[in-house]
Amino acid sequence: MADEIKNESPSVSIKEEETAATCNEEKAVEEEEELSHEDILDLFQEGLAMIVQDPLLCDLPIQVTLEEINSQVALEYGQAMTVKVKKGDSEIMPVVVIQNASVLDLKKAIQRYIQLKQQREGGTEFISCYAIRNRDEVTFIKKLRKK
Repeated sequence: MADEIKNESPSVSIKEEETAATCNEEKAVEEEEELSHEDILDLFQEGLAMIVQDPLLCDLPIQVTLEEINSQVALEYGQAMTVKVKKGDSEIMPVVVIQNASVLDLKKAIQRYIQLKQQREGGTEFISCYAIRNRDEVTFIKKLRKK
C-alpha cells in the first residue's frame, strides 16, 4: 500500500506541473494580447526594418510601407516598371507602376509618391506650396528619349 501511495504522488505532481505550465502559457498569451497600439506599431516597424536589410530591398527607406515592399518585389520579378516623372523644377520622381498600368494608376502612384515624400520630410501636404493657385494649369508632357 505504501508503494501505491508513492506511485500516485509523482503522477499527481506531473499533472500539477502540466496544469501550471498551461496556466503560465495562457498568462503569457494574455500579456501579449495586452500590448498597446503603439507597442504593436513599434514591433511592426522593427520587423520591417529587418526586412529592409535584405539586398533586394536595401534601396527602400527605413519607414517603409507594405506598398513599397510589394512594389520593389514586383520590380525584381519584372511585374512592374519605374517611370521617372520630371517636374518643372527638374526634380525627378521615380514612380513604380505595374506593367499594364493605366493613366489613372500612374496618377495615383504619383500622388502616393508625393504624399509619402512629404510625410517623411515633414513638409506640408498642400498644393499651394508648389505655387499652384486657382485656375492654374498643370501639364504632364510626354517626352521621347533619343536613341
